[in-house]
Amino acid sequence: MFLEQLKLITTFIFDVDGVLTNGDIIASDSGEFLRTFNIKDGYALQLAVKRGYRVCIISGGTGAAMQKRFEGLGIPDIFLGVTDKVAVYHNLLARHSIKAPEILYMGDDIPDLKIMQLVGLATCPSDAVPEIKAISQYISPYTGGKTAVRDIIEKVLRVQSRWFDENPSAADSGK
Repeated sequence: MFLEQLKLITTFIFDVDGVLTNGDIIASDSGEFLRTFNIKDGYALQLAVKRGYRVCIISGGTGAAMQKRFEGLGIPDIFLGVTDKVAVYHNLLARHSIKAPEILYMGDDIPDLKIMQLVGLATCPSDAVPEIKAISQYISPYTGGKTAVRDIIEKVLRVQSRWFDENPSAADSGK
């Protein structure tokens, strides 16, 4: 059943804090919040975009550095500072004519719960909260910010025979 669901995926939606980061935020003296991102997650994200998958970021977090990171990976749909993830989700479906069974969402905490109940495949990192693990159809063995995102993207692309890049660039994931 899980492998069959992977074959349907055309769209990835990811939360940021706790999924693409380890959930830690460094508060600088200037008032800026700093996060670290995993370069292997970045490689998988940009490859998915290059392969024609829709990749979306929906996060309550904000910051120019986050925006720049995702733009650098070629991600077209970046929604930061979101208070209602479900509204953004419904807007995406309508705007791009996407159906729920085609969508994979990875979240880690309570703000992700409602949207995860709407998508075709709900996934989470291994360090997600119990409520999110309980509704996830796949729990990555990796934690947030430590290649959980790459894990699920690679699984989808491998099942669909679209993973291997004949001409990878060393710069692809570091943008």
